[in-house]
Amino acid sequence: MAVIIDGKSLTLDDVAAVARGREKVVMSDGAKAAVIKARNYVEKKLSEGAVIYGLTTGFGKFSDTFIPADETAQLQRNLIISHSCGMGEPLPTEAVRAAMLLRCNALSRGHSGIRLSTIETLLNMLNAGVHPIIPEKGSLGASGDLAPLSHMVLVMLGEGEAEYNGVRMSGREAMQKAGIPTIELAAKEGLALINGTQIMTAIGSLCTIDALDLMKTADIAAAMTAEAQLGIKAAFDHKVHDVRGHQGQKDAAENLLKLLEGSELALRTQPDKVQDAYVVRCVPQIHGASRDAINYVKAAVEREINAVTDNPIIFPDEDEVISGGNFHGQPMALAFDFLGIAVSELANVSERRTERMVNPALSFGLPAFLTKHGGVNSGFMIAQYSAASMVSENKVYAHPASVDSIPSSANQEDHVSMGTTAARKCRMIVDNAQKVLGIELTAAHQALWLRSEEGRGHMAPATKAVYDLLETKIKPIETDVVMYVNLKAADELIKAHAIVPAAEKVCGELK
Repeated sequence: MAVIIDGKSLTLDDVAAVARGREKVVMSDGAKAAVIKARNYVEKKLSEGAVIYGLTTGFGKFSDTFIPADETAQLQRNLIISHSCGMGEPLPTEAVRAAMLLRCNALSRGHSGIRLSTIETLLNMLNAGVHPIIPEKGSLGASGDLAPLSHMVLVMLGEGEAEYNGVRMSGREAMQKAGIPTIELAAKEGLALINGTQIMTAIGSLCTIDALDLMKTADIAAAMTAEAQLGIKAAFDHKVHDVRGHQGQKDAAENLLKLLEGSELALRTQPDKVQDAYVVRCVPQIHGASRDAINYVKAAVEREINAVTDNPIIFPDEDEVISGGNFHGQPMALAFDFLGIAVSELANVSERRTERMVNPALSFGLPAFLTKHGGVNSGFMIAQYSAASMVSENKVYAHPASVDSIPSSANQEDHVSMGTTAARKCRMIVDNAQKVLGIELTAAHQALWLRSEEGRGHMAPATKAVYDLLETKIKPIETDVVMYVNLKAADELIKAHAIVPAAEKVCGELK
């Protein structure tokens, strides 16, 4: 079933369906009418000889330079080719698809003055799988993502490069093979296509989708570690969390109790200890804070994916064209910095839980490094090293990009957001966190197998379901194996969002 865009009701689930699931996209009839109405208004203003930024003037510092009507098409083309200054490796295809979707959705609101046929060209590319090669570096997130979005538009003009059917080729060849005519931009269209936050928001949207899954996955990993650590469930009692009142904390505690229901390993009280270490006892407080941050970002992203972010903005009903600053990426820059910090903490505490399982001084009787035959076998010794490495790397990436700014365009654009840098850093943090939590799940799988060998008791049904899923890819280790194969398998399960459904099938939906 196709995703229908109208500029107002796109969801993160829609973004995932198009970016990762290759769903088709169509515009609503109401959106088409709004786009046509705005374009007719632009044509009227052009015929009247009105002086309007970006339509009949240059850009940035050249906003005072009037452009004659017979040069407007050249103005728009020059804007795209001159602004195509991206550098570095290409963005992943899923991010490119998300950006194309978000740009089409923003233009569908009918406040950009672009022709319907131009939007349809971009939609046809998206639906046919013509994916522009967009270098990941070069955006300040000031007048939006000018450089990377220009690379997207190049292919519409038959320039640049694209990937089609898995093959990288020239933009013109990709369009020809897909049977999509290239276009010549009309007045306002180049600016409408590249003035916006769609690259940072595309990358950040996918990070947010993964973070929403990861915050539940982290609760599952913590529950399995709590069982391996013979944890005390009383710390998760709702009364403890109700008196503090943070929703994320309450939700995480509820998840843990739901996941641990029926466990013979993690009990309400334990005869041999009064309390657990913080990384087990304080999971609701730690995960909950990240959960609240992730949900804040989710709300911000859901607004931005339905926002008009180009300039100037056309208001046909009010007979106004207003040059504003909706292209500025600050709302997303702060959000994606915050998201990176929140996800970094999920990885940080996960690595410490792994340490408690592999360290015989902290594991409540588990063998050193989770191997029965230590010495000749190293077991999970270096798995914890690997997790520690990525956690430390995340501390570098988590430094906020949004606190930086550098003036550009001869000081016309004198404060910039660095929002795309924030989103790109966040993507690296999420990837590392997925891997770190995969290591914890792999270690917990081994630890719980060792507990079963001890005859300690049964796991909770929900954590046992996840254990069984892991068992399809990972077997308990009697002696050393090529370890990265197991760790990679766990990472792939997390990236496929497979861990959470396995638990929820047994215990019901997690918060």
